[in-house]
Amino acid sequence: MAIYGIGTDIIQVSRVSAVMERTGGRFAKRVLGPDELRVYEARAARSAARGLAFLATRFSAKEAFSKAIGLGIHWPMTWRALQTLNEPSGKPVAVASGELAQWLDERGIRAHVTITDERDYAVSFVIAEVD
Repeated sequence: MAIYGIGTDIIQVSRVSAVMERTGGRFAKRVLGPDELRVYEARAARSAARGLAFLATRFSAKEAFSKAIGLGIHWPMTWRALQTLNEPSGKPVAVASGELAQWLDERGIRAHVTITDERDYAVSFVIAEVD
């Protein structure tokens, strides 16, 4: 395996909160994939702060992933085409779908992601490797 690219991102949670207020909550539906959205809605129902932290980490992961693969948020890398889900152990995993999954497969790229958050910030780091 060889490193294809790396990406990192940090976001201020208050910025995500402001966008959610400005868009009436539509921002979450715009950037989260279907599995992420279900988790977000469940967490937000229990605690607004936990929902917001989840949204911030997932947004950050998408940004870091887009940097690691060198596309930015340009086709086939779209917000909803990349989801950061969790294995039963809690380990985050990057899961691509649609044309992004095909693009990654054609190049033999797979990615490793890590995310973390504190009250004010969410941070993500992605390593993309190629066979």
